[in-house]
Amino acid sequence: MTLHRQVLIWSAALAALIAVMWLLSAILLPFIAGLVLAYFLDPVADALERYGLPRLAATGLILLTAILILTTALVILVPVLNDQLARFADDLPSLIESLVARCDEFAPLWMKELAANSGANVQGSITEVAGKAAGWIVSLLSSILSGGMALVNLLSLMVVTPIVAFYLLVDWDSMIAKVDSWLPRDHADVLRQLARQIDAAMAGFIRGQGSVCLLLGAFYAVALSLAGLKFGLAIGLLAGFLTFIPYAGALIGGVLAIGVALVQFWPDYVSILMIAGIFALGQFIEGNFLSPK
Repeated sequence: MTLHRQVLIWSAALAALIAVMWLLSAILLPFIAGLVLAYFLDPVADALERYGLPRLAATGLILLTAILILTTALVILVPVLNDQLARFADDLPSLIESLVARCDEFAPLWMKELAANSGANVQGSITEVAGKAAGWIVSLLSSILSGGMALVNLLSLMVVTPIVAFYLLVDWDSMIAKVDSWLPRDHADVLRQLARQIDAAMAGFIRGQGSVCLLLGAFYAVALSLAGLKFGLAIGLLAGFLTFIPYAGALIGGVLAIGVALVQFWPDYVSILMIAGIFALGQFIEGNFLSPK
């Protein structure tokens, strides 16, 4: 087969694949999620097989455990998280107004005179922006929670994804062997080596970064909640989720947590420093233990 014909065939196959994915985009999410879940859990199934458990039993045990953990987390966390987000949106204007007043209290005289001479109502402007942001958060949460399509997608994820993941995980090794049989024999060794390198890099990064986000989010959420911070669960989970962006999780979560602590605990310096210390400790753990491992 000539190179020109090979390029035409593979270009047509790629175009057909893109067209099919575009046409089926509305229903693909549960299946893609099931594929990703099976890909992540395959090493666990292989490990259980090495301990003598049949592949079918190992797959069932893994997915049953994952479903129980997910269901427990949803039952316990979602109502609390939803309540904290709604209250945070309601309290955001007053929180920012209190922070501005606190900053104005300790601002140097020249800064107060500069603001007064400029004629700008800084506090009023910030409060207005905060009110608009709170309204946007409330409307976004309402649309997400009340949207019929969102409910359908959630149900499909909860029902279809575990089924897809189960069957893919059971036949994962067979599928890999089948794909391997399609490789051109002249280039099979090179293609296998490239695939192993891609798998090691991609799986290592995604699993590693996902583990860091999960562990840091749990640490921040539990520590801030135990410290008595309002909205501690929501702020902690947000900080953990944003950890995949370098410094974003600690920066955004720290600013939110310390800002709320200044309003809630003032003038209790010990409690405010405790909140700041939680994020400092989290960054120390992440930089010296979690990410290197």
